[in-house]
Amino acid sequence: MGLRLQHAEMTNKEVLKGAEMEKKKVILLVEDNPDDVDLTLRAFEKNKNLKILNELVVVRDGQEALDCLFGAGKYAGTATIVPSVILLDLKLPKVDGLEVLRRIRENDRTRLYPVVILTSSRQEQDLMKGYSLGANSIIRKPVDFEKFLDAVHQLGLYWLLLNESPPAK
Repeated sequence: MGLRLQHAEMTNKEVLKGAEMEKKKVILLVEDNPDDVDLTLRAFEKNKNLKILNELVVVRDGQEALDCLFGAGKYAGTATIVPSVILLDLKLPKVDGLEVLRRIRENDRTRLYPVVILTSSRQEQDLMKGYSLGANSIIRKPVDFEKFLDAVHQLGLYWLLLNESPPAK
């Protein structure tokens, strides 16, 4: 057992439907950099010792993240996602990560979703703004792959196994 990754030929809608049917935990990765997406996918793949099945849904910009969470755009008419954790990059096209976080926190249905900001930013103002908008955690992306593997393992261990999520509304 381990993380079930979204296959290239599967749409996010299909992944979400499968997760809902099998009652799997969903991780929403909001990341526009293909290298960081691949790195994160590889890190989750290598951490199969989490011993639970999860679905990793990847969206490539802030607007797609909001559409996925709120059932709009290409996600209209589908069950809205209830992620166990949202891994959110700050520097995103269309709608930046801080605005995505603000909209998540201002909505009654999504305001309690755990949001972990994954960023390469070293700017203190990004950290302060992220926490002031309600980020649960902010993790700087390590450049070294082994350190990144360890960070993803710790993140998965806490948010997917140890943390008790609020009940779905």
